[in-house]
Amino acid sequence: MAAGQPANKGFKHVGRLELPGAGQVVVEGHYAYIGHMRPPHGTTIVDIADPTHPRVVSQLAIAPNLHSHKVRVHGDVMLVNHEKYQGYRGDEKPCGGLKVFDISKRAQPKEIAFVAVGEWGYHRFTFDGRYCYGSPTPEGYVGNIMEILDLHRPDKPEVVSQWWVPGQWQAGGEPPHPDGRRVRCHHPMRLGNRLYCTWWHHGWYIFDIRDLSHPKPIVHVDWSPPYPCPSHTTLPIPWDIHGRRILVVSDEEVGDRLAPTPNAFLWIVDITEETKPTPIATYRARQDDQPFDPECWYGCHQSQEQVYDNRLAVTWFGGGLRMVDIANPWRPEELGYYIPEPGQGQKVAQSNDVFATKDGLYYLVDRLGGFDILEWIGA
Repeated sequence: MAAGQPANKGFKHVGRLELPGAGQVVVEGHYAYIGHMRPPHGTTIVDIADPTHPRVVSQLAIAPNLHSHKVRVHGDVMLVNHEKYQGYRGDEKPCGGLKVFDISKRAQPKEIAFVAVGEWGYHRFTFDGRYCYGSPTPEGYVGNIMEILDLHRPDKPEVVSQWWVPGQWQAGGEPPHPDGRRVRCHHPMRLGNRLYCTWWHHGWYIFDIRDLSHPKPIVHVDWSPPYPCPSHTTLPIPWDIHGRRILVVSDEEVGDRLAPTPNAFLWIVDITEETKPTPIATYRARQDDQPFDPECWYGCHQSQEQVYDNRLAVTWFGGGLRMVDIANPWRPEELGYYIPEPGQGQKVAQSNDVFATKDGLYYLVDRLGGFDILEWIGA
């Protein structure tokens, strides 16, 4: 979307901050935590006690050869990733990993631990207050693998287990996978004794994690190819809908695609028989038949991960934020949308991540710039 007034159906705009482009936003209590896309900007902590006037309380910087675009918080513990920044043109080798902060004083985050994993570092992760389910790239591996960390003592994280696709551990003598780094762990998410985990152009897995030290794959699904975009997030709905267990899978609109069309979209998958997952519907926003435009991505990225009912807000890059009703999982319905104004100095909006709270507020970040707070009021 070119610069201009926001497009809106069903949302009320509450507040905005002009912040650097961001990859993720999480909210806990009266604070929002934002991980930025490009150095020197690392993590920003924002006071949102008054959502109409969000206020920056602290910011962490990052080295020029890294980016720190993901963040998770539980109580007074904050985790941020350190990952190799692809735009760096210098000679210094990055040291990637996962940093742990004590944020009991939000204005003065204090580093208490660093889990170093090598040059490529950490990508995405989730954190339940005890365990971190992440996607590092340890030395000797090609592409991210899945790792579970125990943060019972946040200052001394311990590796519980790791899992990878055969062919990723080349330092261990495994024959290389023919798809190389396109086979990599992306986004692990836990529900009960299951871990739902995307693996980029290798599809996604469901793991049995009743024994955290030995994750066991239950099923693997891969639809790329024939579909051109990689799997980004597997979001399990924590209740049955019409007697069926539902998994919402987001493919991601990216340049690393197998064909120029179609744009990435949202899948609804029936996992009632979890060894036989069955796609039963898709949701696609308008304009999704256009060829990929590297100057303005237009396609699915990431749904809200906080599930309170059968409505999901989904970021759609140039399509902004889309509100999707999955009460009828065989026929998802768009209820509304919000396409924000582009960030300061930018020509297009590229909505990247959203966090939903129980009070009906939605915290939206743009990968090029801008942080908006919205309220869903219905169409």
